[in-house]
Order: sequence, then structure tokens, then C-alpha cells
Amino acid sequence: MRYTISSAVTSLLIAPAALAEVPLVVTDIPPVHSLVAQVMGDLGAPELLLDRGADAHSFQLRPSQARSLSTAGLVIWIGPEMTPWLDRTLGSLGAKAQLRLSTVAGLHVQDYGDAAAHEHEGHEQEEHADHDHAEHAHEEHAEHDHAEHEHEAEPAGHDHDAEEASHEGHSHSGLDPHLWLDPANARLWLPAIAAELGKLDPENAATYAANAEAAAAGVARLDAETAARLEAVQDRPFVVFHDAYGYFAAHYGLEVAGTVAIGDASAPGAARLSALREELAAEGAVCIFPEVQHDPKLVAQLAEGTPVKIGAPLDPQGAQLEPGAGLYAELMTGLATTLTDCLAER
Repeated sequence: MRYTISSAVTSLLIAPAALAEVPLVVTDIPPVHSLVAQVMGDLGAPELLLDRGADAHSFQLRPSQARSLSTAGLVIWIGPEMTPWLDRTLGSLGAKAQLRLSTVAGLHVQDYGDAAAHEHEGHEQEEHADHDHAEHAHEEHAEHDHAEHEHEAEPAGHDHDAEEASHEGHSHSGLDPHLWLDPANARLWLPAIAAELGKLDPENAATYAANAEAAAAGVARLDAETAARLEAVQDRPFVVFHDAYGYFAAHYGLEVAGTVAIGDASAPGAARLSALREELAAEGAVCIFPEVQHDPKLVAQLAEGTPVKIGAPLDPQGAQLEPGAGLYAELMTGLATTLTDCLAER
């Protein structure tokens, strides 16, 4: 009998520890994965859905990745504006703990083509919800509850068929989801990530919070270094492959003079190329930059016969970088270096 009672007591003592396991965390894109990895630290490693080199806007899940999503304790993602395919998958899975980063309070949010719209900075997400970009109800934001624990109702006007007809929903209108390219947004995300992890793993909540604080300090240093590097080229207009750099340009005071592609994959016709060449001349563009995931021939065509220099390819999503905690800093430093290497030449 003594053995039985002792075993029962031991089981009761062990049970709470078993309930406090580090959750399985799944992330959408490399920059988000990097920030989450910094918050988790040595406690665990998040999973990254996006394959290295893949396009976040039109990615297709493999069965093994769908299984990871179905067993995840927490899904951390930008939102449907960035990955509509993930929005559909999460909808089919039903209730799932989520942190949708585009709904975190206090973000600098802007629409495509709105790089100079500094009046959006510091908006609370209640205002952003009024802008028709958030799925959450206003009351949820007021309570600062950033995790989507239910995904039963689709937001008004959310048309999945329309998404599929418009390059998987990424039509380059409305909310610009490339939010990580403003480091102020990344700093806001870190404590939000720690808070969600702490809810699921209270035993390690203090560690997550400390890791987030250290990571935010690192992002602040990175931001200062990047600003100093880019200061000398703020008056040098440039052209990019597609409209992904609005946050980066707005934060660092850079001048994007135009984009080559209409969307992420739409090649411009002869008329658009001609109009773009006129824009290059009118704006005094110094450089034009291809991207790692897109054919550089379009950029070469556009630059032909103009004094505009062709820079090295940009990688705004870190698609070609090694995933991990260090990726975010490498991504931001890489963008700044690539831009200055071309723009600083006289």
C-alpha cells in the first residue's frame, strides 16, 4: 500500500511539470521565424513553414507542413495579406492559438505606395481595424488580446475565390504586409510574442520576457547602425523590382522612385517599360535593384540605354539566408549594404 500511495503522490507532483512543456511554435516567413527564435532562446526552436527560396505570397504547403500546423501549440504569422494560403489552411483547421502580427497594437502600418505617409505611424490597431485590415473585433483589440484562439467566422468581404484569382490574394493594394522592414515594428512584436508564449508556458514566461527585452535592445542597436549607414544616400532615388520596401524607405528616409513589376510576378509590357524609363529620367533614379526570387532580365531591359546603374539583388524576405535567430539582423544589414554599395557611387 505504501508503494501505491507513494506512486500516486509522485504522479501528482510530476503532472504539473508535464503540462508546462514548451509549445510547438510554427511561423510563416524567415523574418518572423528569426524574431520568434530569439524570444524562445534555448527553450525551444520554432518551425518555419516557408521553404528556403520560396515565394511567401504563393507558397503551397506540403502534407508534412500541414501536419505541423495541425499539431502546433501556437502559430505566429503576419496575416492573410502576406500569406493568403496560410489563412485558408488555418481556417480549415478550426480553433488554433494564433498571434497575427499585423494586429499587434501600436504598429506603424501603411498601404502600398504610401511610403511617405508618416501620419499612420503610432496608430493603435483599433484605428487599423477601422481601416478594414484586421479580422479581430474592436473589443478584442481594446483588451490587447492578440492571439486568435478561434477562426470560425470569416471577416466581411473576405472572398477566398477573389484571393485565388488575384495572385493568391496578394494584389499590391490595401495594407502593405512587409511590416518587419520597419525595425520599430519588430521591437513591438517581440514582447507580444513573449506574452503569447508565456500564456501557453507560464513556467517559462519570465525567460521569454527577458529574451524579448534583450532581442529588442539588439534590434535598437541594429536600427541605429542601419540608419547611420543609409544617411548618406537618403537623397539618391532608386527603383526596386516590386513594391515591398515602403516601410524600410519610410523609416530610413529613402526615396523609392518606382517599381518594375505591377505585382509580385506580373512582367511589364513594352508600354510600361517605356513609361518607367521616362519615370527614371524624371525622378533622377541612380540605381535599379533586381530581387533574388525574380528574373533580372526585366531590370536589365529597363536600365538599357539609361545612365541608371544596376545594383545587386535585394532579398526583403531573407529567402536566400540561413534561417535562425540571426537572420533578421543579416536581412536588414544586407538590404542597407546592397543599397549603399550602388547608391553611394558618384
